Amino acid sequence: MPPTTTLTPLGVAALALLVERPMHPYEMYQTLVQRSEERVVKVRPGSLYHTVDRLAGQGLVRAIGTEREGNRPERTTYEITESGYLVLTERVAEILATPINEYPEFPLALGESHNLPVESVIQLLRNRVALIRADLASMDAGIADLEAKRLPRKYWINVQYSRAISEVEATWLESLIDDLVSGELSWSEEKHH
Repeated sequence: MPPTTTLTPLGVAALALLVERPMHPYEMYQTLVQRSEERVVKVRPGSLYHTVDRLAGQGLVRAIGTEREGNRPERTTYEITESGYLVLTERVAEILATPINEYPEFPLALGESHNLPVESVIQLLRNRVALIRADLASMDAGIADLEAKRLPRKYWINVQYSRAISEVEATWLESLIDDLVSGELSWSEEKHH
């Protein structure tokens, strides 16, 4: 059985979909997009096909049939294997239990923002907050759509998590902007040695 470390985020998503039911890769792609999974997994049709091929080569999924509709290309339907389910559940458990630093760029930029004029930082952060607030509105619309479709919440709790993290970030940044505007957070030209 392959080690769980070879399971990419897209591999986790693909295996998880196949736990629900057998699917062909394009159906998997459509389901991921419908559920807004592209917020947490970089997914493109080509990369998904490649991932499914790799999972099949590792014995984690197997082809169970091929069909063709009209002039469309043949579509191979896959199902998850027992070892695929075991690897999936081990990897999900590992991710849930173990926090890791994913080295996001924003905290780096925030930590070095003192190198910019305070007026620029305020405007840049206001721009970021506006984008986050627009994204929150989009997530709210997506959540409403998922609820209207009666898709069980267990399939999209990650969207709620992403929304909560974005809300906290926007609120914190708005407070930081207030501190910069009021001067409570000093931005003097003095250099710390």
